[in-house]
Amino acid sequence: MQQPFALPDASLHTRVGLVLTGLAACLLLVLGGLWLHATRNAVHEEVEAATRVSGQWLKVMLGQLQALPEAERGERLLAMTASIGRVRANVLEVRDAAGQLRYVSPPSPYKAGRTAPAWFAALLASDLPGSRLPFAGYELSLHPDPSRAVLDAWDELLGLAGWALLLLIGLFAATRRALARALRPLNQVMQALDRTGMGRFDTRLPRFASPELGRLSRAFNGMADRLKAAVDDNVRLETAKEVAEQMQARVEAERRAEREGIARELHDELAQGVTAVRALAGAIVQRTTEQPALHSHAQSIVAVTGEMQDGVRRILHRLRTGQSLVARLESTLDAWRRQHPIQLTSRIALTGEAFDDEVAQCVLRTVQEGLTNIVRHADASRVDLTLLQNGATVQIRLADNGRGLDGRPSGQAGCGLGLQGMRERIALLGGQLEFATPAGGGFVLQASLPVAQGRVEA
Repeated sequence: MQQPFALPDASLHTRVGLVLTGLAACLLLVLGGLWLHATRNAVHEEVEAATRVSGQWLKVMLGQLQALPEAERGERLLAMTASIGRVRANVLEVRDAAGQLRYVSPPSPYKAGRTAPAWFAALLASDLPGSRLPFAGYELSLHPDPSRAVLDAWDELLGLAGWALLLLIGLFAATRRALARALRPLNQVMQALDRTGMGRFDTRLPRFASPELGRLSRAFNGMADRLKAAVDDNVRLETAKEVAEQMQARVEAERRAEREGIARELHDELAQGVTAVRALAGAIVQRTTEQPALHSHAQSIVAVTGEMQDGVRRILHRLRTGQSLVARLESTLDAWRRQHPIQLTSRIALTGEAFDDEVAQCVLRTVQEGLTNIVRHADASRVDLTLLQNGATVQIRLADNGRGLDGRPSGQAGCGLGLQGMRERIALLGGQLEFATPAGGGFVLQASLPVAQGRVEA
């Protein structure tokens, strides 16, 4: 949050200079208050002393006039007061017995025509009583007048204020210049940070003379060294990872090619030979029904070659199909995601147990049909697919958050077979298919299939 009276665009030098200048100004204000108090006391003492001296002098003058005849005293008093003129720091007035003003002393010629501001005069005002002296039917009034002393104090204050202003300006300029010189290395620090942020991790700071900035320089250089080492390590790791991925891809390609070659050799050489042996043994079985010993051995050969054929078939499936079902499923799911706005999450965990071609085809068609039915009938926004292999069994679960089918399978076709046809095909391979509508809504398809072919006769 922005502080009050802050300068958001001001530099650090300006802010610190203003703070120090403000503190100095506060100190000068305190000193000004002390000076004002001392000046007020001085003005009071000066005017009081002048009034006391003026009163004594008037008493002496009136004592001299007392020796004159009574008729001459009044005229001589007015003549003498007129010749005296102004009494220092006082205003002299002479009034007759009727109260009429007969004489008032003229204004002081000192700094004539100038007066201090009223508020300043009020600050230095002193409550000094005047004095009255009756003489020969007249009354002399002496009123203290500190206006000239107050004007002197005002002129002195103006001079002090000017010097104080110059002092504050000089202090601000000197402070700002000193801070700019002391914090000049911070510009280098900021430039180094900018270069480091742009990826130039070889940037380093020089050793500064100031202990504080020296510690900052060492800390920055140490951080830059560690950052450069970490970036180098990451580059090496990324390079090693890319090399490893390329090597792994090549190894997989070589293994795939090798498996396909072995599969072709087994199919061309071993499978055909086993098939021929079984055919010959079957012919012997048919022609030796009357020779029990030979017939029994021929049947054994047929059984053994049948087991060999099953074994060769499983080996061929492992070599040829392997994990191709996973790739086909991922390709199908990626294409479905691109074509439909429905959110699809999948979890596929298949072990190394190879699938028969017909079982793999059934798994793929089941997933395709389920996704097609969701698009056509479910009106769903989210689909979850789970495909797990547990030993010799693969389990499929496809759930959506649509309106469901109330537990009744759909008779509409999708990808060539409806849900009922899907159930029959899975049952033909020895598996099971179930449908459910959860209490919270949606539709769930669950299927379980043996990995190896286990066709059930209709």
